[in-house]
Amino acid sequence: MNTLTAPPTTELDELVIAVRAAVARPADWRGTASHVADALREHMPSPELLTPEQIAGERGTFHSHRLHVEPDGSFSMVAIVWQPGAVTLVHDHVTWCAFGTVTGVEYEDLYTLSEDGTALIGVGSNHVPTGEVSGFAPPGDIHRVRNISDSVAVSLHIYGTDLNRIGSSARRYYDLPIRPAAEL
Repeated sequence: MNTLTAPPTTELDELVIAVRAAVARPADWRGTASHVADALREHMPSPELLTPEQIAGERGTFHSHRLHVEPDGSFSMVAIVWQPGAVTLVHDHVTWCAFGTVTGVEYEDLYTLSEDGTALIGVGSNHVPTGEVSGFAPPGDIHRVRNISDSVAVSLHIYGTDLNRIGSSARRYYDLPIRPAAEL
């Protein structure tokens, strides 16, 4: 009698299965981001997720590696490599996101748009060290991500859309003056 055994799964395969289940749960975008963050927390890949060649880069740069796009377009997974000094433009998103830091620390500056739409108001910051997970959903997801350390950081982002189809998770970039919350 021949017994078929399933091939071993990789960490990424296990995460994909967990995210599929999380996305299938009835929820609004914030709830889905929370469910996916829980799945990522439980199935965070090891730092060996990327090769040394994929992690290499010049100081002040960041680059992404698309790891998975769900065939039905319900989510995409991207590993982002943050070299020391890397910083994004201030932006918001087209959909929910859950992200976790695989190695290093990802720093996030949070903003809200002023009532008259002429400035950004700084409302806080987060640092997401190795193993930590967070999630968000629009509206209210305006931020900038940075690596202010001297070490490379790698984070895994799961977006609620087909990045092969739309290209980027960013909806809008902001080039407005930034005011601290105390100036309100």
